[in-house]
Amino acid sequence: MTSDLHAHRPLSGLLVVALEQAVAAPYCSSRLADAGARVIKIERAEGDFARGYDTSVNGLASYFVWLNRGKESLVADIKNDADAALLHRLLGKADVFIQNLAPGAAARAGFGSDELRRRYNRLITVDITGYGSGHAYEEMKAYDLLVQAESGLAEITGHPAGPGRVGVSVCDIACGMAAHAAVLEALVARSVTGEGAKLEVSLFDGMADWMNVPLLYFEGTGVAPKRVGLAHPSICPYGAFATKDEKLVLISIQNEREWANFCKTVLRAPDLPAQSGFESNTARVANRAVVDARVASVFAEMTRERAASLLTEAGTAYGFVNGLDDLAHHPALRRVSISTSRGDASIIAPPAIRNGQAPRLGAVPDIGEHNAAIRREFAE
Repeated sequence: MTSDLHAHRPLSGLLVVALEQAVAAPYCSSRLADAGARVIKIERAEGDFARGYDTSVNGLASYFVWLNRGKESLVADIKNDADAALLHRLLGKADVFIQNLAPGAAARAGFGSDELRRRYNRLITVDITGYGSGHAYEEMKAYDLLVQAESGLAEITGHPAGPGRVGVSVCDIACGMAAHAAVLEALVARSVTGEGAKLEVSLFDGMADWMNVPLLYFEGTGVAPKRVGLAHPSICPYGAFATKDEKLVLISIQNEREWANFCKTVLRAPDLPAQSGFESNTARVANRAVVDARVASVFAEMTRERAASLLTEAGTAYGFVNGLDDLAHHPALRRVSISTSRGDASIIAPPAIRNGQAPRLGAVPDIGEHNAAIRREFAE
């Protein structure tokens, strides 16, 4: 059952079965749906618990609306013999099976990846977990903030006063992105070998990969990157400064040429780079308090508009520390409309632009919206 929405897209004709909830697995399957795959989402009678996170989008949850467009919803109980048999009929025709149940739950119900790979040679199975397998953390419950803490991310994030949480579910998203890439690689490999694959992706591994630079730096120097808020631990000036109208402008000086231009045009002090404590990045980092105070005193006399004008003239990289209202009206923000049973929702568009065209995204399903059609299509 291929809709017009899915036709003539890169993954058109592929069937994905997703026994999923929350964020990481739905992120992966939503991207497959965007690319034209048919995604059948298996839900409990009460639905994916992410449906209940909030009611901010026309009465629906923001996470659910974002990550479940373009899918079909089938309510099924994998512990029920008839529903388990239905799921196996689906898998017999599927290309990809994604699950992020509690560790071991899928296998106990007869849907472990090893067993499925034996039964369905071309099937690509994706097990999404918190910490992976084969170690003491295998059975640990894992949610995004817990993994931010365990992976060391929280320790290097935030203000010097203490660790901080990244304000979005970055571990879930990193895992979902990695799973999506792995599925695409497995599909390419299958087109050559005819064989499916067993894929395992964890929230911890997804974030640990992103933590390579701070870990390598620490292991090489014995010093962990410091929490410096909206500043850079090894470049100066690189941070946020308040303007006269109480806006925060974040500037980034990357080399001595940029520093000289900044001093001349913004600070109106062309001789400053020759003064002790200002002559090199190393000197400025050691003299950070004085350098930052000098820069801050100049921005404190400027409006946002004046700061932007001078920074542009100087060729200095800069950005403003925006709030969500600023994001909603940002000139670079791209949005796309998707349908829900409560009316259309305007979400931020996926990052990739294909052939210069805005994406067409499928509707967000109600719980069990496609029960009858799917059960009829995959009847014995």
